[in-house]
Amino acid sequence: MVSRTDAIGDVVLTLPVCARLKELHSGCRVVLIGRSYTAAVVAACPWVDDFLNLDEVQQLPEPQQVAALRQFGAAAIVHVFPNKLLARLARKARIPVRIGTRNRWQHWLTCNRLVALSRRHSPLHEAQLNLQLLQPLSGALETPLSTVAPLVRLKAAEPLAEKWQHLLAQRLPGQLNVILHPRSRGSAREWGLANFAHLAQLLHVAGHRVLITGTAAEGEELADWLREHAACLAADLTGQLSLPQFIAFIAAADGLVAGSTGPLHLAAALGRHALGLYPPIRPMHPGRWAPLGSHAEYLVFDKPDCQDCRTQPSACTCIRAIGPPTVAAQVLAWHPFSVG
Repeated sequence: MVSRTDAIGDVVLTLPVCARLKELHSGCRVVLIGRSYTAAVVAACPWVDDFLNLDEVQQLPEPQQVAALRQFGAAAIVHVFPNKLLARLARKARIPVRIGTRNRWQHWLTCNRLVALSRRHSPLHEAQLNLQLLQPLSGALETPLSTVAPLVRLKAAEPLAEKWQHLLAQRLPGQLNVILHPRSRGSAREWGLANFAHLAQLLHVAGHRVLITGTAAEGEELADWLREHAACLAADLTGQLSLPQFIAFIAAADGLVAGSTGPLHLAAALGRHALGLYPPIRPMHPGRWAPLGSHAEYLVFDKPDCQDCRTQPSACTCIRAIGPPTVAAQVLAWHPFSVG
């Protein structure tokens, strides 16, 4: 069992843990414990055999919560993201090997394998840090990022709806279907709407198709901006795609541009072009959170470990200093994928 009960991007970067377990123990079943909003990501992962929904477990009386974990007959549980409830339940379910970090006091009471792991000041990528939690099972210490990246892999679990297939198929030969995901729901420094508008104009003038994605709430927030720039947008898809369909849509498009968000990591894991826009501040810099995939890349302003926006994230000037022409040039070097 692998417990990762936080956001989409975090779950994507935990996939190498699941893959490595498959490599270490041939024929083993991997169960990922997550939240409702990440179930579709887990369903798209070839390394995961089953999913346990923490949101559903939390609704049960404690004896049934323990039974929910015990039903899998797990040999081990890896607490990649610490959760007090799950740590306690795993102990009560008598899972034989319970792995956690030494710097979480609850793990001293609930886990029997403790790993010395400090994320905050580590130079390692998040995916490498996650793999370190397998030390009690593998004895491995550090894994080169070049060998970790191929383990970040997703495949859409459901077919893309016909209307979205039709939308993407409207492109002309040589045209790119480029997804821009302007917002981050507070999970990352944002590049800014003015920059995304400029990028959309540059891509449109260059003859490519720009598609905007986001949640329904973000669509309402962006309503005026979307109307203002409608002429250079092929479609506004905010609030129109379920997560399974969003995954399928990304897989059928050519690429995505975003900050350090879940959609960026989805695009990278799906093997699409994924261009991330990052600030240099630690621990949000690309050294820790860069997208991993065969066509993943990033841009970051050259101001090493700037601290100017530490107390005012919305005032981050470093990420907004990445010029739209620079981003457009990177996108224009992409090659189109086949649709469908």
